[in-house]
Amino acid sequence: MTDPAYQRFGLPVTASSYAVLRAAVRALHPDTRAVRGFQAARKRFYRQMLCAHAARQAAGDDPAS
Repeated sequence: MTDPAYQRFGLPVTASSYAVLRAAVRALHPDTRAVRGFQAARKRFYRQMLCAHAARQAAGDDPAS
């Protein structure tokens, strides 16, 4: 099961990790990105998105889905 937040990115399986990070950063509201107290939560979110992408690549999902 893929993370719903990751699915909203609409990235192909062939996307780089950097592209996943850029999409994750853009997914967060600017006010959320500005709060220093949320730094650990943001890092956790980015890590989860990278793990979801790696799992999707490992599963060999169809790039069109």
